[in-house]
Amino acid sequence: MKLSDLAPACKARVRSIAGGSLDLEAKLREVGFSEGDEVEMVGFGPLGGRTLAVRVNRTLVALRAGEAALVEVDPE
Repeated sequence: MKLSDLAPACKARVRSIAGGSLDLEAKLREVGFSEGDEVEMVGFGPLGGRTLAVRVNRTLVALRAGEAALVEVDPE
């Protein structure tokens, strides 16, 4: 399942980060995403939910839906 498909208030564990450019993958890792970490979908932004609010390692991160689609997760 992709992080972008996770419903609000649901938690999951990061399985992998792949599919985009190496620069984008590196940026996701820099903000705290890595395999095995717990993530929680906090909510979606206005205008069709193109922006997502995700909690990872007690940090709130805003992502574009396309960026979140690069993160594969296992729902808890």
